[in-house]
Amino acid sequence: MTTSPQTFDVIVIGSGPGGYVSAIRAAQLGFNVAIVERENLGGICLNWGCIPTKALLKASEVMHTIKHAEEFGIKVGKPTLDFKKIIQRSRNVAGQLSSGIGFLMKKNKITILNGSAKFDTDTTLTVTAANKSTQKIIFTYAVVATGARAKEIPNILEASKHVMTYREAMTPKELPKSLLVIGSGAIGVEFASFYNELGVNVTIVEAQDRITPVEDEDISKELKKQLTKQGITIITDA
Repeated sequence: MTTSPQTFDVIVIGSGPGGYVSAIRAAQLGFNVAIVERENLGGICLNWGCIPTKALLKASEVMHTIKHAEEFGIKVGKPTLDFKKIIQRSRNVAGQLSSGIGFLMKKNKITILNGSAKFDTDTTLTVTAANKSTQKIIFTYAVVATGARAKEIPNILEASKHVMTYREAMTPKELPKSLLVIGSGAIGVEFASFYNELGVNVTIVEAQDRITPVEDEDISKELKKQLTKQGITIITDA
């Protein structure tokens, strides 16, 4: 079903940090604004990236502190792990912040269009919702803030339940015994650190000659030393 066209001064495609901030600023400048999002407000960063991974890392940090409490003169018993609760807390944090973005949209009188956008002309587009209904949009300006997605290795994800993208790694049903992390950028190192602290045997493989290759070389060297000290196996040039 197609509803009658709506007209906006500014249409923003994608509600991640680039998108929702652009929409708010445009609204503050007096434009009539709509934002298109096919999943959750806040995009990857708030829902599947920066924020929920930090919530997971906080849990591993608490575990690390407990393990080394005696060094500070505090004796505690052996900690027990409620892995499902750790994952649920991370999802709750993400959900709470996504709801906060919804509040900001409402506060700034920004129209939320749930669905995927496709340009028809340079001043019109169609938003297709999950139920296949469509909405024609007429606009003066468009901001494309669609972000990025995980690179999938052809035929591997479909063939094996043991291969995960960041989404599956963030919401596993159980703690694995071992984990191979392919790629040592910020996301890879975060997952490696989190799982290692919870007792998983972790190996990082990096194609470049050092981990976190986009960072300063001094940072890569120090990080490798610290991660190796924590028990993570690191393979570079591979």
